[in-house]
Amino acid sequence: MELNVKTLEGKDAGKVSLSDAIFGLEPREDILARVIRWQLAKKQQGTHKAKGRAEVSRTGAKMYKQKGTGRARHHSARAPQFRGGGKAHGPVVRSHEHDLPKKVRALGLRHALSAKIKADDVIVIDNLVAAEAKTKVLASAFETLGLTNALFIGGAELDGNFKLAAQNIPNIDVLPIQGINVYDIVRRGKLVLSKAAVEALEERFK
Repeated sequence: MELNVKTLEGKDAGKVSLSDAIFGLEPREDILARVIRWQLAKKQQGTHKAKGRAEVSRTGAKMYKQKGTGRARHHSARAPQFRGGGKAHGPVVRSHEHDLPKKVRALGLRHALSAKIKADDVIVIDNLVAAEAKTKVLASAFETLGLTNALFIGGAELDGNFKLAAQNIPNIDVLPIQGINVYDIVRRGKLVLSKAAVEALEERFK
């Protein structure tokens, strides 16, 4: 398939050919969901922690005598049913990561790209380069292109001026081709690829 290539000013800059093996798949939501779940699980810090009864700083003495009070039998005030006691089965520090085969991850990326193409949400820009690091100028260019919520994927090296100018614009993310991922593609409305990014993707999935 072919897509029109534009410049940041909105002018035509020719056409680019996209591989059907990368951009022409029938998107599967189950694969996208698996990859996104894997990404978000890996991202979790897992530093949540609640104190159990062994960790609570409270007396371990028996609350009152065993018999003769007419009340239920209790021992330590650290038990979970008492105020100030330890938490029963509370969260502990742990890793939330789980395995996902490399082939499924790669397939998920291709399905995410195909889903954007199918929704007509992919724009190819000739070059992601800004003459100066001015947010106002870049925001104006994005407005001309109709980009209010977008992920920009550049080549292996991002232009410093473009990156600096874009980082203060709300709902705009800029990543080098090495950082392309399913979650960021899906969470943003438009996917903007540079010609260098398209070539790198073709090379990666050759």
